[in-house]
Amino acid sequence: MPLFWLRVALTLYGVGLIYALASVWGGRKILTRITMPAVGLGMTFHFVSLVENAMLTRTWAPASAHELESLLAFVLMVFFFMIYARYQATAPGLAVFPLVFLLTASTALGSSHAEPTLPIFVSAQWIYVHVALILIGYSALLFSFAASILYLIQEKRLKSKSTGGFWARLPALATIDEIGYKCLIWGFPFMTLGLIAGSVLAEARYGPHYFADPKIVLSILMWVVYTVLLYTRWSAGWRGRRAAYLATFAFAAAMLAWAANNMSQMHRFIAP
Repeated sequence: MPLFWLRVALTLYGVGLIYALASVWGGRKILTRITMPAVGLGMTFHFVSLVENAMLTRTWAPASAHELESLLAFVLMVFFFMIYARYQATAPGLAVFPLVFLLTASTALGSSHAEPTLPIFVSAQWIYVHVALILIGYSALLFSFAASILYLIQEKRLKSKSTGGFWARLPALATIDEIGYKCLIWGFPFMTLGLIAGSVLAEARYGPHYFADPKIVLSILMWVVYTVLLYTRWSAGWRGRRAAYLATFAFAAAMLAWAANNMSQMHRFIAP
């Protein structure tokens, strides 16, 4: 049943994917009225799938790469609706809906046989805290990155005095910049606490050698870039284009840290 509900959610997320693709060519008017209810219902079924899966496996921590992708997709949708409730802006969905669809599809249509597991997930109860905090931090960075791209597009459109089309419906530059900034503000403490929680658990299990692992080195680099980004906004007053470029760099560092799971000897999913 968890897989069934997840596939129902995937179907509804498909409406969001169509919305994002249609928006690029200026055809989103008809889809606008049905997209939000559809992806909202999809998120509900996604939540049901996560809860049922947790009840069946008797653990709330993702024990496989597919489960981690599914959980990240759900957190991204929660973030999107929080931003939508505050700013009534659907533009971030252009980046989020396709990614959520792909992450959910990877899980819903993936192999049904036993999947690789991450050993530390098996015994450490505090891993729940680590995973939740880290995923929130990653989601915040992704939305900040999406806002940065939208800012650059809107700025270029305004400078060229372009009118009409989909891009004319983007929020004002100040609103886009605020969305990116607020995502950073809220995401930074979650990312920091998540890294601390993971480091404490890993050091207790593997010892100090864990901190020489590529995954951890790149995660620390990502955190440093994240810190620099916030510092430049607080102290140097960076806004607009410069902040957008730095947010893009921070997101790239986050993607490197995420991809480093494949290079890690201790943080990689392995066959049980």
